[in-house]
Amino acid sequence: MIAYVFPGQASQFVGMGKDLYENSPVAKELFERANEILGFRISDVMFEGTLEELKQTKVTQPAVFLHSYISYVVNGDKYSPDVVAGHSLGEFTALVANGTLNFDSGLRLVQIRANAMQKACEAEPSTMAAILGLEDDIVKNVCDSIEDIVIPANYNCPGQLVISGSIEGINKAIEKLKEKGARRAIALPVGGAFHSPFMEPAKEELAAAIENTEFNTPKMPIYQNATAKREISPEKIKENLVKQLTAPVLWTQIMQNMIADGVKQFVEVGGNGKTLVNFVKRIDRSLPTDAI
Repeated sequence: MIAYVFPGQASQFVGMGKDLYENSPVAKELFERANEILGFRISDVMFEGTLEELKQTKVTQPAVFLHSYISYVVNGDKYSPDVVAGHSLGEFTALVANGTLNFDSGLRLVQIRANAMQKACEAEPSTMAAILGLEDDIVKNVCDSIEDIVIPANYNCPGQLVISGSIEGINKAIEKLKEKGARRAIALPVGGAFHSPFMEPAKEELAAAIENTEFNTPKMPIYQNATAKREISPEKIKENLVKQLTAPVLWTQIMQNMIADGVKQFVEVGGNGKTLVNFVKRIDRSLPTDAI
């Protein structure tokens, strides 16, 4: 079995997608269609913009979605995937790739999600931190011991967990986790506490948009962030997609479940081609990986 995995925010880079646009008429058509749907020329920002411009949530999320999905359209037939998954935002890309959503609907939902998250970030200051070199349980126990809101947000791979919460809570957690022996505990340059209760206002807006969007039965199962389980029911997929905004990304668990279910190779689609492949290697170095 082969899994296609789609990256999320933080996989953006200057010039992303330019080679696809210049070398593939289909890619060019999809980029121009995206410019029309979004109401601004995101292709110009992706191809010529600075890293600073690409870091704005309202730009980053559609940019990463477009780069990954268009990479899938242009290069996706290199393998024949059996299952898909996407890290955080990448879940939307995976849902278009497996036919649950069409391209227009997927991009519109990504834009609504990005704008709603941006508003939630501006409404109440919050942040995230990366914790390296500690077991997940130790990190979770430290988060639970802090009175402010601090929760595990991204279970990326063994020994790498990202936490979300209030600025004060995250600062306290960083100090406590260093005392517990974390190899690194550093605040991240992000706009807010993604995958935490701070995203509750964005969740309401996204839920309404998802409810009004047609979801088809997928061509292949997706393993979802909020549950780490494989899913094919459109109703269940909707429900888990809404939960995802305030629930942790169970990426380590997704990889482990995929391997237990018989996945023998992981292919990262789009992004920088390294992030998700590296996470797989931290779980099982013997598994073949590729990036397209």
